[in-house]
Amino acid sequence: MTQPSQIELTVQKTQSPVAKKVPHTLDNHGKTRIDNYYWMRDDQRADTEVLHHLEQENQYADAVLKHTESLQQQLFEEIKGRIAKDDNSVPVKQGNYFYSNQVLGDNEYAIYRRAKDFAGTNSEILLDANELAKEHEFFSIGSLYVSPNDALLAYGEDTLSRRVYTIRIKNLDTGDYLNDRVEGAESDIAWQNDNKAFYYIKKNPQTLLGYQVYRHVLGTPQSSDTLIYEEFDDTYYTSLGKSKDGEQIFITHFSTETSGVSIIDANNPQAEAKPFYPREKGIEYSIAKLNDWYYIYTNYEAVNFRLMKVRKDNVQDRTMWQDVIAADKDTQLVDFTLFNDHLVYEQRKNGLSTVTVRQLSTGKEFPLAFNDSAFSAYFTGNYELTNSKFRVYYSSLTTPGTYYDFDLATGKPEILKQTPVLGDFDANYYQSERIMVSARDGKQIPVSLVYRKDKFKKDGTNPIYQYGYGSYGHTINPSFSSARLSLLDRGFVYAIAHIRGSEILGRPWYEDGKKLTKQNTFNDFIDVTRALTNEGYGSKDKVFAVGGSAGGLLMGAVVNQAPELYRGVAAHVPFVDVVTTMLDESIPLTTNEYDEWGNPNDKIFYDYMLSYSPYDNVSNQAYPNMLVTTGLHDSQVQYFEPMKWVAKLREMKTDNNALLFKTDMEAGHGGASGRFKRLKEDALEYAFFLDLLNEK
Repeated sequence: MTQPSQIELTVQKTQSPVAKKVPHTLDNHGKTRIDNYYWMRDDQRADTEVLHHLEQENQYADAVLKHTESLQQQLFEEIKGRIAKDDNSVPVKQGNYFYSNQVLGDNEYAIYRRAKDFAGTNSEILLDANELAKEHEFFSIGSLYVSPNDALLAYGEDTLSRRVYTIRIKNLDTGDYLNDRVEGAESDIAWQNDNKAFYYIKKNPQTLLGYQVYRHVLGTPQSSDTLIYEEFDDTYYTSLGKSKDGEQIFITHFSTETSGVSIIDANNPQAEAKPFYPREKGIEYSIAKLNDWYYIYTNYEAVNFRLMKVRKDNVQDRTMWQDVIAADKDTQLVDFTLFNDHLVYEQRKNGLSTVTVRQLSTGKEFPLAFNDSAFSAYFTGNYELTNSKFRVYYSSLTTPGTYYDFDLATGKPEILKQTPVLGDFDANYYQSERIMVSARDGKQIPVSLVYRKDKFKKDGTNPIYQYGYGSYGHTINPSFSSARLSLLDRGFVYAIAHIRGSEILGRPWYEDGKKLTKQNTFNDFIDVTRALTNEGYGSKDKVFAVGGSAGGLLMGAVVNQAPELYRGVAAHVPFVDVVTTMLDESIPLTTNEYDEWGNPNDKIFYDYMLSYSPYDNVSNQAYPNMLVTTGLHDSQVQYFEPMKWVAKLREMKTDNNALLFKTDMEAGHGGASGRFKRLKEDALEYAFFLDLLNEK
């Protein structure tokens, strides 16, 4: 066994905060639960007792970790030292300009620019986020939206980390701001083509759900804005986008299992929103426009999605929809984008991706070549139908993020930029693997691994950092992290467990890890841990598990069900009070989650959720060393979920291991704002793990 660490020894000598208990009775479906920490919920974030307890937890964590401060600083400087202080993004053409951003020196935020050419000749500054952020502890900008005549810039800013934006308008000719300020909005914006108005999404102030689309005419008060669309089904999200030709604005309505699109004519100031095709329960679709055709990405009679097309006059007749990429039960269609005579699409089979270019006029196609077998490839910056090249952001566990332009006619690649990694980084030092692990029910779970060659021996001695998510069909693709090098260089094996609930093996892999099959997600993660140690990838005494948000739920379930497997666990903004949260429709995003977790107003789902809910299943047993983090203003997972969870763990756990709870009193779900501030969070987590190993 590993010797006790300084953290563990300090915990034994330091008094942890003890939360008061105020029994609160919750009765559902004939069952009674007593929640002693329900009092910790304060939607206004103003209760002095709650805030005092959070501060006590922060002080306790700081006291226990005080001896790691030099290590944290060392790690922070290490990680920061790999990042180029002065860096520029690859310019992206949109309309008459090439848009880019740059970061300089120790600035936390980007400066947004545009120029008439790719080289950036005589570029002009559109926005300096550093100047805007000066008066705020937290600052975040949504995307930038330039008007069709290139004269006005609209963007949303969030200064509280609740993902509630104020939309501001800047005159790019004069540099002055218009008086228009649209409050309580999403960050999505779409301009009307006459440059006199734009569309935005209003958020419900209680649930923070974007549910209304308004047209705002410049120079008028927000109170006079015209309601264009209202979503009455509170299980749906709403987003805005624009067709590549700029002719139409798309309102996308989407829930976990159903989606649809409404269309606004961007040329008509009086336009109404018209459904592209009626929504149907269980049918998902999104659209792209090319001349008189619509291309439809859908799961209609296609569990792994297909691409279809239809002429604009025949949209409502689904018998007229034609296959472009047919359904394939073994291959998932992941993404696509269109150009005037080309279609580019990504598919995934057996957990591995391919990207293909097809010439529409001839039907001829060819795959794009990449160096790694397991990688991440994201379509980016392809805003112009007339482009002769296709841009992709590419990364793998050993390859830093790289921007490629591929010639659509030949497939010839051009590297535009690879994210610089300063210091002595050499990709040849590192090795990645994709292995398959047998789950307890016989299913094969993909696992992506990376380690430093000269620090790794397959003899069961290395520490393992195992990451997982496993919800919403979100796939954690293998991609590069310069921060992660600080662990790899110290001998860690980094593992991504591609557990059920993701779509790494297609849509059925997701379906087998949600609602009444959610336990598969937890089983898979535990089974991966056991397989990695049994096969010699790491030591049974040196396994560290990490997850955030729904991945924090994963951590909570895992430490209840198999706590003995982990030396340490980091749970970031963890969703752990599943049953109580899902029963409360006033909590942001609850109703949108029914198709993911189930609706606990139905006893079948209530009982199943209760069987795994981390908060409800805390018991009198030993737990691993744990670091739990949250943000006071989190709009996705409310701060009181991890706060209650930690209090209950303190009450019931039987061990002397560390249980540390850190709350960023200024941040929300995404953590601290700014490119360097976020690195301190990585340094904290890494120092916590390294100290538990008595390593530096």
